[in-house]
Amino acid sequence: MAILLCNKCSYLREVSDDFVGKTIQCPVCKEIAPIHDAVALVKNVITKYQLLSGKYSKIKAKIKESEAVGDIESLEDDVDLHNTLALTNETQFKPIIDWFDRKNIILDIDTKTIDTQGFFDEVAVALGENYEFLKAINDQIKKAQRKGHGTLSIPIANNSQKQVQALTHYCKTLYDFSFVAKYFYNKQDKRIHLTLQKAPSVLNFFNGEWLEWFVFMKLLILFYHKKVPFSALRSFKVHFPNEDKHEVDVFFLINNDTPLFIECKSGEFRSTIEKYQKLRKRMGIDKENFTMLVLGLSDEQIKGLTSMYDITFVNESNFIDYFSAML
Repeated sequence: MAILLCNKCSYLREVSDDFVGKTIQCPVCKEIAPIHDAVALVKNVITKYQLLSGKYSKIKAKIKESEAVGDIESLEDDVDLHNTLALTNETQFKPIIDWFDRKNIILDIDTKTIDTQGFFDEVAVALGENYEFLKAINDQIKKAQRKGHGTLSIPIANNSQKQVQALTHYCKTLYDFSFVAKYFYNKQDKRIHLTLQKAPSVLNFFNGEWLEWFVFMKLLILFYHKKVPFSALRSFKVHFPNEDKHEVDVFFLINNDTPLFIECKSGEFRSTIEKYQKLRKRMGIDKENFTMLVLGLSDEQIKGLTSMYDITFVNESNFIDYFSAML
């Protein structure tokens, strides 16, 4: 018994054994199709099925194991949010994928951006919670990096003893976590000496990525301790049906249905306002839930800009209160 099986249109029929090993034109799509020995074809199909079935079983087992680990860790009251892989488990952020999928928007996610086992999150929180005080050092590091300087000397003689302790502690933390290559404090001339790191991830961090980490972690801690059901993502791309692409800084989904969009700006933001007004409408997110967090904006500017434009403005000082009030 011989079988004609077209590889293009899947047309199938029995033919004479005389044609085994030959090729003929498919009567449906006109493509050249091979003639198979029926027994050999069935054996080949069974072999492939068994192979795929085995792979599928292994994948299911891994998914179940992964989900179990993720569920257990995410429910623990003593989980260390600053040192966990739980957020990278797809079960954590799948509600966000589904939410965007309902709008025909595809996500491009790099789970490294929500892996808190590194030290980006700790340093970001330390910087963000004391930004007014640490702003000068952060600006000097950024400026030195931008000019390609390998070292930095920071005079702190005009600071109080308490301020000196805080500044040296912060710089020592940068060294301990390898954000700078070397750290030395000269007590005689009251100067902090730093040798800067040139790794792209560290350069990006000081150039503004720290603000994303800070906002992400502070909201993560807020929702976790208030026991609000949430999913969270940071620094991912969205692809619209017309192939438009946009990067999203911070996104939370509360109770599987309430989106919180946060765009973080540590520099110029005015030229992007129109872009984000359009993006808010395309995503179908209410104005109150679509925010632009601009570093250093005054409370008066926040109120004025929010009144003028079709998105909500917040700053590094009031965003926690703003989202707490929403809950």
